[in-house]
This record gives sequence, structure tokens and C-alpha cells, in this order.
Amino acid sequence: MRILGIDPALRVSGFGVIEVQGQRLQYIASGTIETGGSEISVPLRLATLYAGIREVVETYQPNAAAMEQVFLNVNPKSTLLLGQARGAAIASLVSDGLPMVEFSALEVKKAIVGSGRASKQQVQEMVKRLLKLNKITGTDASDALAVAICAAHHRELSERLQQFR
Repeated sequence: MRILGIDPALRVSGFGVIEVQGQRLQYIASGTIETGGSEISVPLRLATLYAGIREVVETYQPNAAAMEQVFLNVNPKSTLLLGQARGAAIASLVSDGLPMVEFSALEVKKAIVGSGRASKQQVQEMVKRLLKLNKITGTDASDALAVAICAAHHRELSERLQQFR
């Protein structure tokens, strides 16, 4: 099974693709989708994110997708913009019926490191170890790979896939 993990954001969204065979995880690809800065309108940035995720799905042909759930920021405007980015990402993923699951940041950290209070650096180091990588370019891609790994180890994904068969 091939799983696409997404770490959504309005400016830079991370993606990570892994292949799962039993307990074996294999790195396929990772990277970022950059939508530009505040000089570009929010609708155009959302369209860029939507199209970028569609391109990733077409290129890597995942069987399922996973995404981190929204957390509340101190700044309501930031939370709203993140929600809009997540909406564009979700719409892009499910537009062709791709099964998708969501996990809290706590669930992802616990699945990867064993502690929901793990730092970004600890998560990135464990992702490198689990996928046998020398390095990962950027925390956005690392976070997306962590979400994909969390999905690979979570029974909810199997249950969700059954709904689509």
C-alpha cells in the first residue's frame, strides 16, 4: 500500500509518500508545495495548493492519504488561513475518492517517537531512522512523512479503506 502524508499550510505544505509492505516501510518521495507569500491572494494560493496536491497524487498514485488535524493558534487569523489550506488539501485528495484519515499532532508524535511531547527534531530523527534515510529536506516534508508513517501503523486506515472497496 502506498500512503501520502500531507502537512498542510498556506505558504509551504509538506508531502511525503511511503510504501508499506507488512511491517516494512519504504521511502518513495517527499517535498514541499510552495504557494507564495502574502503578495499573492489567498484564493490563488489555495488554487496552487490544490493543483500541487493533485500533481503529487497523479505522480505517485497513493492508495490512501493522511493529514494532521488543525490545532488552534493564539492568532485567529492564522487558524482560519490554516483551515482554508486544509480544506483545499482535503478537497484535492478526496475529489477522486482517495481514502483519507486524520490524526492529531499528539497521535503522530506518539506513533513516531513514543511520546506526544516529542520535539520536531526528535520526530525528524525517528522518521530518518524508520525510513533509513541520511537526511530529509525540511521539517514540512519530515512532518508529512511522519503523518504517513502514523497512518501506516494505525488500524483506522485499514477500516477506512474497507469503506472504499
